[in-house]
Amino acid sequence: MSKDYYKILGVEKSASQDEIKKAYRKLALKYHPDRNKDDKSAEERFKEVGEAYAVLSDAEKRKQYDTFGSTDFRQRYSQEDIFQGSDISDILREMGLGGDFFSRFSGGRGGRGFRTYTFGGGRPAGGPGMGGFDFDQAYGGYGPGMAKGTDLVYELPVSLAETLLGATKMVSYRRGGQMERVSVKIPPGIATGQKLRLSGKGEPGPQGAPAGDLFIRVRVLDEPGWRRDGDDLEKSEEITFSQAALGHALDVATLDGKTLSVKVPKGAQNGSRLRLKGQGLPKFKGAGRGDLYVKLNVQVPKKLSKRQKELLEELAAEGL
Repeated sequence: MSKDYYKILGVEKSASQDEIKKAYRKLALKYHPDRNKDDKSAEERFKEVGEAYAVLSDAEKRKQYDTFGSTDFRQRYSQEDIFQGSDISDILREMGLGGDFFSRFSGGRGGRGFRTYTFGGGRPAGGPGMGGFDFDQAYGGYGPGMAKGTDLVYELPVSLAETLLGATKMVSYRRGGQMERVSVKIPPGIATGQKLRLSGKGEPGPQGAPAGDLFIRVRVLDEPGWRRDGDDLEKSEEITFSQAALGHALDVATLDGKTLSVKVPKGAQNGSRLRLKGQGLPKFKGAGRGDLYVKLNVQVPKKLSKRQKELLEELAAEGL
C-alpha cells in the first residue's frame, strides 16, 4: 500500500529535521496507546507516525523514499530496515511516555506464540529488504509443560511466474539473535496467505527444549497485464478494430515464456474473453491446471492518417 510519510506527519516535503522531529513528538503524544486505552485506531496511528518518522528522520532512507516513491521504497526496505537506528524509544522516554516502542510492537516479548517478520518485495535473500519484522504479531498462551521455542512467521513475496513453475528461494532471517539462511521450496499453484512450515527452524526452546517452527507466509506479487482468479489466469491483449471485425490469429506470450495462438472470432467485442483450457496455474497440491482467459481490448486510434480517415468515412457511409 502506498504511504505518504510527509502527509502522515503533517509536514512539507521541504521540512527540516527539527520540524520532522517536532511533528513526530506532537503526534506520538496524541496517539500513544497509554493515553488512548482500548482505542485500536489510535494504536495503529501511533505505529504509522512512528514508521513515517523513522524514514524521514534518516537522511539516507529519506533520500531513497523521495527518489523511488513509497511503493518501490517498501520493496527495498523491510520493516526492520526502516526502524534500524531509529531514536524513537529515546524520544518517548524523554517525553515520559514510558515503555519501549520496539519491545511494545516488534516482538521483544518472551513466551510461546508467534513473531511475525516481513521480507521486502522480491529482492534476493540476504540482500537489503529481506530481513525484518512487522507489527502483525500473534502471541498465544504459554503454560507449564509447553517448553517449545517461539514460532516465527515470515512473509515471502513470490512472482506470479513462480506460482506457475514453482521455485526454490533462499531466505535470510533472524533466529536466536543471529542471522540464519534456509532454502524454501515454493510449490506451484500456491496463493497469497498460504503458509509453508519448516519444522524446528523457529526460535530455540528454553533450557535445551525443542525449537519452534518457521512458517513462510506467501504473498504473490501483482504482474502488470495479468489477473489471477483461483487457478485461472486472465491476460489483457490489445487488438485493432479491423482485427476485431474481421477476425485474427493472436499470439499470446505466457508467464513461462511460451507463445500460444488464439483465434479471435469475427465481430469480437471489446472486453470479450477467449479461453485457453488448461493453460492456467497448477492446482495447489492437486492434479490439473486452471484455464487462461485472454481479455480483448479493442483499440480506438487517437490519430488517423488522411487515408485512414477517408476509408473510415467510406465505411461510415456504408453504415459501419
